Amino acid sequence: MSKVDEIEHDEEQVEGDLTTVFGDDKGKDPASSLAKMLSILDLFTQANPRWSTNDIIDYLGTSRSTGYRYIKGLHAVGLLAAVGNGFYMLGPRIVELDLRIRECDPLYIASKGVLEQLVDATGHSALLCMLYSNSVLCIREHLAPFSPENMFSRGQRRPLFKGAMSKVILSYLPPHRLRSIYAKNPSKVADAKLGNNWDDFRETLGKIRKDGYVMTLGEFNPNVYGVGAPVFNEEKLIIGSIGVAWQKEELPEVDVAKTILAVKRAAREITNRMMSGTGGMALPPRAVG
Repeated sequence: MSKVDEIEHDEEQVEGDLTTVFGDDKGKDPASSLAKMLSILDLFTQANPRWSTNDIIDYLGTSRSTGYRYIKGLHAVGLLAAVGNGFYMLGPRIVELDLRIRECDPLYIASKGVLEQLVDATGHSALLCMLYSNSVLCIREHLAPFSPENMFSRGQRRPLFKGAMSKVILSYLPPHRLRSIYAKNPSKVADAKLGNNWDDFRETLGKIRKDGYVMTLGEFNPNVYGVGAPVFNEEKLIIGSIGVAWQKEELPEVDVAKTILAVKRAAREITNRMMSGTGGMALPPRAVG
């Protein structure tokens, strides 16, 4: 079988699988049905790691037959695991996919060795984040001894308006995108002390761009300082940030200027690797709205 035949066969198989899962969703957009099915995965949290079949179907608001079919489809591909008595939890396929993305994500690959060097240079725990939808997602961390508790860690998301890692990304978004963000979130912008109107907001972000970094205190964890600097792709568009964090009580012993310089250098190194193709491919910025 040729490569083209294999691809066509795979496409037919996927089409058949989708027909099996969405077979009686007559008149519905398959993409909408798929999104509905995948939304089941968002239910599972640390506070609620197991969900019953009935509760999942109640959440979906679909017919029981459709709900059962969605659950069965996710279970069949390993995204859900049955744990007895009609309960489910997240499945082992997610662990496998996490390994694959670590092996394939250009930004993750471009950061190899950089976070470790940053921890060695500053003595503080280091983080790597990426722009994701209307939020910031941590994709990698390297912890220093006695690092702050509840550190931002891989897989966690935070809003664009709080924390050094978020604010530095926000400041480099295109002007038209910033206008849209401000129009939808003026109260959040004000709460984050980024400005009480559009002109203040624009001026605050302009200062961040001029400085090339953000430093914050206690915006998520009380008494924790954070410093973040921007990371760009080969088209010089913002895709993420790198930074460090330390306890407020350590401040008298911290060379803040040296720490900021180390973070900015780390950001430049990852950006240079992205621009040179070390990450493996061009990585576009994730959509923000």
